[in-house]
Amino acid sequence: MDARDQVFLNNSPRASDFEFDANVAAVFDDMLVRSVPFYLEQQRMIAEMAKKFWIPGTAVCDLGCSTATTLINIGREIAQTARLVGYDNSSPMLERARLKAKAHGLGDRIELRYGDFNGDLSNLSLERASVVTLCWVLQFVRPLRRDGLIRRIYEEMADIGALIVTEKVLATCPQMNCFMVDSYYEFKRRNGYSEIEIARKREALENVLVPYRIEENLEMFRRNGFGSVHTFFQWYNFAGFVCLKRPG
Repeated sequence: MDARDQVFLNNSPRASDFEFDANVAAVFDDMLVRSVPFYLEQQRMIAEMAKKFWIPGTAVCDLGCSTATTLINIGREIAQTARLVGYDNSSPMLERARLKAKAHGLGDRIELRYGDFNGDLSNLSLERASVVTLCWVLQFVRPLRRDGLIRRIYEEMADIGALIVTEKVLATCPQMNCFMVDSYYEFKRRNGYSEIEIARKREALENVLVPYRIEENLEMFRRNGFGSVHTFFQWYNFAGFVCLKRPG
């Protein structure tokens, strides 16, 4: 059974910024289920789309794979011959991912690699993947680095394929944004988080997680090569995008 997320409940001092350290990795699966609206349904949708857009003979790459949940779900849906590659910049997350992939019988199919999307992207090899996923990751990439990452993904993908992105987003006006944030915190309260946990995590994420508006994300995907971009999910300040790459 997954450990329950109490990272921001204890009274021990924490660094000012959120980190994907060993303490977070140990409870990350519970954190996602309780912190991301419709997390399990979004994961189901991602696997469904991956099955639709994956091309036999190509790879699937998950950028920011954390504990490998997305790769495991996709691996169950597509042929055993599919190469599954995950990148993450957290060593504790990669270790949890290895253990989890093995426990689900996918240890031999999932290849895990270190990758820093705020650093040098020249070593980011997507194996000509027809499906690339970025699940709640782009928001942690520094804004000045995001265009370069999306362009790298577009160039490294197969000629036909899909980039699937899930993100936290901003509303277009301050009033609506405040409403959506308040609604999100109410969602977290319903999932058992206390006021102190919500406040501490908000403070820790303040300088780390930088969301864009939906329109800003759509424009970023388009200007970096993806001609067909669609929103497949939205719940207040969370959204999902599928970006299609086609020849010509």
